[in-house]
Amino acid sequence: MRWLLIGYMFLFIHRPFEVWPWLGDLRVERIYMLFTLGVWAIYPGKRFLPNVQHAAYLAFGTAVLFAWAISPWSEYGQPVIEDWLKIVVFYVLLVTTIHDEEGLKHVAVGFLVVMGGYLLHSFREYLAGRHTYRMGIARMIGVDTTLGDPNSFGASIVFALPLVTALWKSGIGGKRGRLALAGYVALSALCILLTGSRSSLLGLLLWSLIVIWGTKYRFKALVFFALVAPAAFVALPESLQTRFETIINPDVGPANAKESGEGRYQGLVMGFQQWGNNPLSGIGPGAWRPANNTKIESHNLYGQLVGETGTLGAAAFVTLLVCFWMNLRAIRRVRKQMPEWQTDLVFTLPSSIGVAVFLLLFMGNFGHNLFRFTWLWYGGFLIIARHCVARRLATWEPEPEPEEEPEAELPPGWVLHGPHG
Repeated sequence: MRWLLIGYMFLFIHRPFEVWPWLGDLRVERIYMLFTLGVWAIYPGKRFLPNVQHAAYLAFGTAVLFAWAISPWSEYGQPVIEDWLKIVVFYVLLVTTIHDEEGLKHVAVGFLVVMGGYLLHSFREYLAGRHTYRMGIARMIGVDTTLGDPNSFGASIVFALPLVTALWKSGIGGKRGRLALAGYVALSALCILLTGSRSSLLGLLLWSLIVIWGTKYRFKALVFFALVAPAAFVALPESLQTRFETIINPDVGPANAKESGEGRYQGLVMGFQQWGNNPLSGIGPGAWRPANNTKIESHNLYGQLVGETGTLGAAAFVTLLVCFWMNLRAIRRVRKQMPEWQTDLVFTLPSSIGVAVFLLLFMGNFGHNLFRFTWLWYGGFLIIARHCVARRLATWEPEPEPEEEPEAELPPGWVLHGPHG
């Protein structure tokens, strides 16, 4: 089953039916998922792992569907709902069939392998001249159309990077594995720079600082990073240098770049305005453009959350974040009690997922990522990891302490002398 799940990850992320349209005509994704559901139906031992986070997802899903059902712009939200329900189905398949550490390792490694292939294909197409021209510069895009936009493509790269840390610390693959992970990070950084996405660059920098601060040699690493970063910036084309300089000095770029940055704040303001007009359920998912009479999306997670799902959606989302925190805290508590386990994947992966959630919230200031697959997929990984930790604790037995050897008794009449007789 795990191989079928990894195969669907490839279809969902790489989306070959969007690269080669004739595959889309064959309905490859739909046929594959129907086949996977058929296998799941007869799969032995499937069950939901006990975890309160399932209830949080159910509450959020109910709020989203309710907001969509009563929205005056529900026809605009239908594609959003359909795509999000596909992610929910994958989540159900994941948490009901992957219940052991080996399966968790396979799907985590499989996810990064799929992402690596996606980046390599996109980079190859960029070298062949495939890009988009926006904000006065040529920007790299993903090979797909659904998540291939420069900002969305860059965000996908950033949110996958924490899993590199998890695999690195666990030592999976040995030296070759770490070499492959180092190459993956280098490719990720290059792709992010070529997208010209300012939010993705900030996410990359934040992730790098988190990784550096978690090492033993953090100060030396910070000095090295401070020396390498300017060199990498200078190596970029002048157009990209100007693009990234607008992060701290908006006036050096074109007017539309400055307007784009200000649009993130406007998305937050407009979201709260729509929340005031529709406090219970908001305007509905996917209704941002028609409801606000604008050509662009919110580009802000928090404006999108309250504006499109209202109080019900916001409350469920906060509950979901609390469940993430509860699971992470429970696993961390066990890791402190069992320091000999701390480099095992079931402990390194949850902490990396915590970093990924933090990056999702941080980059939510610059992008509308509420319905991104990462929230559900990583939540599924975390639930499985906690189950594996609980099962390991249930079967763990402390090693018996070695028994002290009894002192040898001397025969009657014998006297034990000192070293000098």
